[in-house]
Amino acid sequence: MNLAELCIRKKTVSMVLMIALLVGGALAFMDMPRLEDPEFTIKEALVITNYPGATPAEVADEVTDVIESAAQQLGQLKKVSSVNNRGQSIVTVEIKDKYDKHTLPQVWDELRRKVGDAQAQLPPGAGPSIVIDDFSDVYGIMLAITGDGYSQQDLQDYADFLRKQLLVVDNVAKVVVWGEQRETVYVEIPRARMNQMGQSLDSVYQTLSQRNLVVPSGSVRVGREYVEISPTGSVESVESLGDLYIKDATGGNLVPLRDIAEISRGYVDPPTQIMRYNGKTAIVLGVSMVASANVVDLGLAIDAKLAEFKSQTPIGMNIEAVYYQPKRVEEAVSSFVISLAEAVGIVILVLLFFMGMQSGLLIGIILLVTICGSFIFIQMAGVALERISLGALIIALGMLVDNAIVVVEGILIRYQQGADRLQGAVDIVNQNKWPLLGATIIAIMAFAGIGLSEDKVGEFCRSLFIVLFISLMMSWITAVTVTPLLCNMFLRPKISNGNDPYGGKLFCLYRSFLTFCMQHRVATMLVLSVMLSVSIYGFGFVKQSFFPNSTQPRFFIHYWMPQGTDIRATSDDLVEIEKIVLKDERVKSVSTFVGQGAPRFILTYAPEKTNSSYGMLIVEVDDYHQIDEIVAEYKQKLAAEYPDAEPKLKKFRLGPGRDASIEVRFSGPDTSVLRELSLKAQAVMRASGNAESIRDNWRQEVKVVRPVISEAQAKLAGVTRPGLAKAMELFFSGTTMGVYREGDNLLPVIVRPPEEERLEVQEIGNVQVLSPVTGGMIPVEEVVSGFITEMDYGMLKTRNRLLTVTASCDPQSGLPSVLLKELRPEIEGIKLPSGYTMEWGGEFEDSSDAQKSLAGSVVLPIVIMILITIMLFNNLRVPLIIWMTVPLAIIGVSVGLLSTGEPFGFMALLGFLSLSGMLIKNAVVLLDQINLELKAGKEIYSAIMDSAVSRIRPVAMAAATTILGMIPLVADAFFSAMAVTIMSGLAFATILTLIVVPVLYAMFYKVKNPIR
Repeated sequence: MNLAELCIRKKTVSMVLMIALLVGGALAFMDMPRLEDPEFTIKEALVITNYPGATPAEVADEVTDVIESAAQQLGQLKKVSSVNNRGQSIVTVEIKDKYDKHTLPQVWDELRRKVGDAQAQLPPGAGPSIVIDDFSDVYGIMLAITGDGYSQQDLQDYADFLRKQLLVVDNVAKVVVWGEQRETVYVEIPRARMNQMGQSLDSVYQTLSQRNLVVPSGSVRVGREYVEISPTGSVESVESLGDLYIKDATGGNLVPLRDIAEISRGYVDPPTQIMRYNGKTAIVLGVSMVASANVVDLGLAIDAKLAEFKSQTPIGMNIEAVYYQPKRVEEAVSSFVISLAEAVGIVILVLLFFMGMQSGLLIGIILLVTICGSFIFIQMAGVALERISLGALIIALGMLVDNAIVVVEGILIRYQQGADRLQGAVDIVNQNKWPLLGATIIAIMAFAGIGLSEDKVGEFCRSLFIVLFISLMMSWITAVTVTPLLCNMFLRPKISNGNDPYGGKLFCLYRSFLTFCMQHRVATMLVLSVMLSVSIYGFGFVKQSFFPNSTQPRFFIHYWMPQGTDIRATSDDLVEIEKIVLKDERVKSVSTFVGQGAPRFILTYAPEKTNSSYGMLIVEVDDYHQIDEIVAEYKQKLAAEYPDAEPKLKKFRLGPGRDASIEVRFSGPDTSVLRELSLKAQAVMRASGNAESIRDNWRQEVKVVRPVISEAQAKLAGVTRPGLAKAMELFFSGTTMGVYREGDNLLPVIVRPPEEERLEVQEIGNVQVLSPVTGGMIPVEEVVSGFITEMDYGMLKTRNRLLTVTASCDPQSGLPSVLLKELRPEIEGIKLPSGYTMEWGGEFEDSSDAQKSLAGSVVLPIVIMILITIMLFNNLRVPLIIWMTVPLAIIGVSVGLLSTGEPFGFMALLGFLSLSGMLIKNAVVLLDQINLELKAGKEIYSAIMDSAVSRIRPVAMAAATTILGMIPLVADAFFSAMAVTIMSGLAFATILTLIVVPVLYAMFYKVKNPIR
């Protein structure tokens, strides 16, 4: 007794299980996590090492090289790169693709050990190094706290309160605060007073540095107790710092600190981050959730917590959403669910129209059972409801009914012929179960390349394979169990009484055309060969792309001032730009981040590292359809009004990638040669006339003032380079001398001159430096021969331990691939000196890497597909016929992409691969029927013709349901190219397959045409 017979005989049990699948699937769907985009692991960690006072070149040679050497000891390492700023090294360690989120923590622990061991090799004054492995966390909820009339500290205090409250919300992993300005205690001593104090300044430093230290003071036994000893004398308030006594060098008396210094509270100057929301000073809270949680549920929990504390929010203080992923996900999932429902409806309508009411309704019910049953196992596989997984279901819809169509079609014909109902259903299932299983596995294997790909693009799209694997296997299971059961219970066709079931007009028309092609086999194949050749040639005119832009109603304005610009000057420009943008009626909100990129609020966004010359605006608009118009308008405005800046307006991106679409890298040993090569590449980009945002990642050189030490005079005065540097820092920036404890906050105490004495560079010669020989302060002019201003690199970057500069640009219009095709010959023609290399980056590299990874992982699935076709037919000629039909898809794909203007990107490539599985499946079904007819004793020519005619309806129906079921995806930016590829390719290839397979079979087996 096989499965079909068992299900029919155990009808009650089968119906209960079917209802359980329907109910269980609905419950699983409601309970599945919801995300905007699928998760993928960013396999990078940062190693940050401070080296105060060092130039970028010194940082690269003395610090970065040590850290990179340590990182290269990791066997898991894929790539190491660095940014070398003045006084700081940032090394990015990227791990090989095969390591995932489960194995990475162990890799990061090993990295910490390697970096820890390398600390002894760092130069004096450098380090300690900090390993940051969580900078890839996504803070999908970003809340801006603003308040008219409230100080920066008021906003920070409330943000800190709110952060603590949100951390206790279920499924909240982290809450970060962005835009905080660290509060500081300033002790401002006039320069004249410092000159008088001389060496007694040391007593100021010592007093401030030691007064608030927490140190053990022992314990003493008192009777039966052991009592702690804790001296008084800690500073209780900022004002009480003025009560500290300092020894006066002139009279030897003790004087209160307030008599010689102005003591005040303030913020670190200059700030490192500045945040505004709609032009108002703001603090941003970024909330990330635990893995596998439901972001929509998290949003509801956050809303409830905020409502709970609404009464405690100070009047006039507001909490605004900079980015609120729960709302975005809810809208996106709802939209996709509607698209899924539309696709299901379209498929069922197609079935009703072509297969009649009874057969159409039966297959529709089977489709719903298959979808619901799939949701149960999809949830068990840990897949969330997001763009890729829901799109995969829509892609699978047409294929989900293929198996059921074949079984229902066979049973319907048996019933029309008057066969026994039970035996007819069982026989059809027995005839088709293994060919259908093989064909289903082949269809799954067509998507297996993306499931096996280990790179970030493969991980991003992996749910596509998982969903298709589960749903297609479920469709085979329901085809051999539920389908014969429902056919036996409800399918009641009229007995044909000897009439030919394939006597309809469509069947007769197809038989006539196929007969003509069989009689003119060579001509038929020549025509098809010409069509294929023309389509391959035409494919060369198809646009190339990687991933499309998002449909988010937001865009970025990245704003770069010349390197070295004060953050406050950068902020001033952005204040002006905010005002311009906020006057635009199409704009809903503007969030401004200055000095650093925003927290990573979507997975495909990479925050810019700390840089005072950088700022970013996130502009939210009413309708994303207006973004192209708005971006074009503001590009012109910003270019005209801010000629010294580098504004870069970018849409949000779908899928992995990078900000610059075209990049070319030059690597080698000499900075000046690399800069020259970069400038040559940039010149080529400018000459094209279609490039914008032309720049390189070393940016501009910066001014450096160098006091030239007079060695003899400095030696006589006892002044050293560190002593001179310390004096310069004290008189212009201020020197941290201790901490002030206020609750759980540690405020640095900074000693510096008053504002009017430290902001003029002309006063540099009057800076006083301590002379250990005289015991007093002497002007810097006495120990330096002069001051020179030079240009130096503000930052240097390396890649795999080689100095590397990257020149980049974006197209003003059109796709990056078109501009790259124009630039490539000239840039590759730049003569490289010996020891220097050039590589292409940007979208070209991302796409190439993804395709290489896919190509490497698609070999095994293709081998499995070939082996299955051989095992199904136990010979080599039939599998060869099957695989010769696959290239026919190119004809339809070329026509579809060229006519719609859609680019051939990564998703279109996946669509093309899936086409191969669909075509092979159709060919398998047709060729298996030929074998069945031959086994029944038919003459070979008649077997070919009858098989082709009998399979036209299931093959055509399978193609029609797949094609029409994808209509909802055509309007989706992410899936449109894939949908067009599959729809056009399948439409052409199915028609051609119904001709080519019989003709090739006749040619391979040398079947003669019957004599008329």
